[in-house]
Amino acid sequence: MATSDEGGDPLRAGAPGVTDAVTPPSPGEPEAPWATIGTAPGATDASGPPPATASSGPPPAVGQGAYGTGTAPGGGLPGAYGTGTAARGGASGTGAPGISVRVRVPSVPPVPVVPPMPAVPPASVVAPAPSSALTRPPEAVAGDDAAGGATGAPEPVAGAGHRTEEPVPVSAQVPVRPRARAPRPLTIAADHSYAARLTPAGGPEGGAGWCPERWTLDGPEPYAVPLPLDRPEAAEAEVLPLSDGRVLIRRRAAADRHTFSLLYPTGPDTGELPLGAVIGTELTLLPPAPDGMNVYALLPGTRSTGVWLVAGGAYGPEHIADVPGRCSGGAWLDREGRLLALDRQMPGGGPVKTIVVDLGRGGEVTPLLQIAPESNDRVLLADADSGLLVVSSDAPGQDRLGWGVLGSCLPVRFPECLRVPEVTMTPFAVQPGQMLMPESCAVALRIDGREGSWVGLWRPAGRRLHQFAAPAGWLTGSGFWTRDGMLHLPYAREDAPCAVALLEAPTDEPHQAVANGTTSSAEVPATAACTPVPLGQAPLTGRTAPG
Repeated sequence: MATSDEGGDPLRAGAPGVTDAVTPPSPGEPEAPWATIGTAPGATDASGPPPATASSGPPPAVGQGAYGTGTAPGGGLPGAYGTGTAARGGASGTGAPGISVRVRVPSVPPVPVVPPMPAVPPASVVAPAPSSALTRPPEAVAGDDAAGGATGAPEPVAGAGHRTEEPVPVSAQVPVRPRARAPRPLTIAADHSYAARLTPAGGPEGGAGWCPERWTLDGPEPYAVPLPLDRPEAAEAEVLPLSDGRVLIRRRAAADRHTFSLLYPTGPDTGELPLGAVIGTELTLLPPAPDGMNVYALLPGTRSTGVWLVAGGAYGPEHIADVPGRCSGGAWLDREGRLLALDRQMPGGGPVKTIVVDLGRGGEVTPLLQIAPESNDRVLLADADSGLLVVSSDAPGQDRLGWGVLGSCLPVRFPECLRVPEVTMTPFAVQPGQMLMPESCAVALRIDGREGSWVGLWRPAGRRLHQFAAPAGWLTGSGFWTRDGMLHLPYAREDAPCAVALLEAPTDEPHQAVANGTTSSAEVPATAACTPVPLGQAPLTGRTAPG
């Protein structure tokens, strides 16, 4: 089912020195507080006028996907890495907000050549499952009301939902073993060529440990290569694929020690190249870097958070920068892997704000998203091509999903179609390649509710949330877009241990602008600069549109 956005709540985003047109609110539309999205160092303004009013349209439906299965060994050679620590820096240029600058990024050591992977799985692998396109059931189209809001969910997928367990009688005196934390379902490389995950080494839930597994996604059919070693992995281990087919694994060797290795297939066996260790209690890997070969990690401390290059350096793990405060999250803002957005909370508590860390300038920090003094503002996803930012903030009174444009003074909007009761929505993929058209980028969201988990598709320009049932066995929260608007959803089940479902982004009906007595954005003189309005002067209610 679908829900239309009948009036997104705008929050004002301003960047000093940037001139742009602002779409006025519709008649009767309340105006939300204004926000400030800063221009990251070296970023350019890639904004466009926000869409006008919304109109309802036909609801979407549920579907199934195209499948492909298989496993196959591949070839690969280890790289040459040592251990130790070393400072990392680089020279770069800088410029005013909204102006492009030429950057000289520190050179990266050459990566060892890896023999090409087999084009098709070997004969011992299970044949791929037949493909079928995701379709829309007639009943989902006929019985939906787009104007009624997305209060329900698609029909549950077979096998989805919450599993219940019978309680153990007290009289039996059987100790209940706490369930270990499950690993991340799947991590996809930056160029979508490979993916990696941990699979149970014995039993359905990893009772005997976990085994790394690499997926190949850029061939005719996806196939998986297990990477077993002489010992199973713990559930808290993390794996991350590189663009050359090797897989980084992080293990906790002690309470305050984390080790890193690169795994690669060597025929029937698995090769392992140790990289070194980092001392610290809490350490998490950042999302894959845009270059596909470097891997970064966050190590929070008492008053600051360390940014580490754990793979791709010349001497094993390297300490890159220390950022004051406690940082989490992580989104890359450029294609060079230099500008990193982090969610930071200062020592002693306080709200969470998003900052930009320039790794090319030794960790120089710049504010990025600050809506209200006491609001928690986070950047969840970023697209380097269009500048689209998907954000989360509680400035409107509760946690809401919104969107803005990097380096633009256009408003940060919180669409009503993304405000669905009794569900939790998490964006996990954004469509690339939409240069200077952030409103046209399709965004995929994971929707969690009482019925289970399913998929939501949304465009800022469409102002409509399309909901689809996920394929059975979906590795929840994983997927990626192609430039032409095709969403790939990896899944694994007994009859298809390695498969991908394809879901095409639906076409949104065009929305007509409301006649409010103002000229179009193309006719607005370029002399009037946008001035950010403080949150206290822009209440959420009580203001109507002109005309």
